[in-house]
Amino acid sequence: MNKSTLALAVAVGVMAQQAGAAGFIEDSKATLGLRNFYINTDNRDGDTKAAKAQNKQEEWGQGFDLRFISGYTQGTVGFGIDAIGLVGVRLDSGGGTNGASSTSYGGTVFPSKSNGEAVDNFSSLGLTAKAKISQTELKLGTLQPKLPVIVTNDGRMLPQTFQGGQITSNEIKDLTLVAGQIEHAKGRNSSNNEELSIAGSNAHTAAGRDSNKFIYGGGDYKITKDLTAQYYYGNLQDYYKQHFLGLVHNWAIGPGVLKSDFRYFNSRDDGANGNDPAYYTTGDYGTGITKGKVDNNLYSGLFLYTVEGHTFGGGYQVSNGNSDFPWLNQGDGSSAYITTDMQIAKFARAGERTWQARYSYDFAKVGVPGLTAGVVYLRGDNIDTTGKVGDRQVNTNATGRSEWERDITVGYVVPEGPLKNVGVMWKNAMWRNDIPGQRDQDENRLIVSYSIPLL
Repeated sequence: MNKSTLALAVAVGVMAQQAGAAGFIEDSKATLGLRNFYINTDNRDGDTKAAKAQNKQEEWGQGFDLRFISGYTQGTVGFGIDAIGLVGVRLDSGGGTNGASSTSYGGTVFPSKSNGEAVDNFSSLGLTAKAKISQTELKLGTLQPKLPVIVTNDGRMLPQTFQGGQITSNEIKDLTLVAGQIEHAKGRNSSNNEELSIAGSNAHTAAGRDSNKFIYGGGDYKITKDLTAQYYYGNLQDYYKQHFLGLVHNWAIGPGVLKSDFRYFNSRDDGANGNDPAYYTTGDYGTGITKGKVDNNLYSGLFLYTVEGHTFGGGYQVSNGNSDFPWLNQGDGSSAYITTDMQIAKFARAGERTWQARYSYDFAKVGVPGLTAGVVYLRGDNIDTTGKVGDRQVNTNATGRSEWERDITVGYVVPEGPLKNVGVMWKNAMWRNDIPGQRDQDENRLIVSYSIPLL
């Protein structure tokens, strides 16, 4: 039994003895989240010789997300327990176009059998023991952190989860401190906990390697009510060390508010990543060399002006160094805390320069509460890479490649009546590029969701 499992068992045992104490039951909450999820991806023209993805990937399923969040027992140290039960039921796997192969973990939404077919259903259960002293809380077990150096992905029918421990403290006014260690991740299309990795070494084959230790820590300090400064550190053992600095400011200008969001990541190699090819990441390291050690600086700024239901935005991001930007990425769906993490692409390759424009509108301002719509356009260029793109060009030096993506989102949440809080969302994305090994994509997602309070 590993240390985190033992600690969880001890904490649950202590808590069980006090479960009847006031506060544990009275402050508990339980909800059942329902998410009907359909996705259709069209892999179009591009590097069809280098990329072997199916021309069409399509899946449809129903997800159930049952959550229990307890209160705390009374006393100097309060104990509690949280639980998350996830079930996914296949409604359609696109007649074999689920995007899986016999060597992959799964398709777009569902795990796959040994022959690549989607399973009929899959499920998992996560438990989290917790303890609280004053304004400091410790959690051990299943976690879903959303921090600059580790972000839980929720882009499919069921969410990604992590296994580990985290402590959060709000003892000092206006300062939130967080520290933790993660040992495993469970993908959004999986029932199994896997060890951790990054792009380039996340193929989960004999050639790849994994890590079971990601430590992180940092804090948010509210300098004023409108200005927040952030610093976080993350270290994936044998892969990378990463420092993050952030500054968020809200400024009332005229009838609206301007939000400024500045982010900086400094990422360098750690341990085996510095010399063992099995741990290398992706990037551009000279003629014909596409893998090497982590070496990246990423700078970004995003500005959003909101007025009378309208939000106008623009931003710019620079990715410097030999490697692509690194983040926890097991190869089965992941998120990064960057302003360019979009529906299809992330725009954080070595050397890439990306600008973006955004617009969204809340129709409550014209008498239609619950209806929102938005569009985002990004274009990245100056990408450093190497290779030949199918038959479209014969020069093996592909430095200076580019990509662009356009995302449209329309959502509606029923504000009242018997269907109150039922949500419907349509997400459409178009991605075009001339990067070696990549194909153009069009993608549609249709999501119907509802949350039922049980306690």
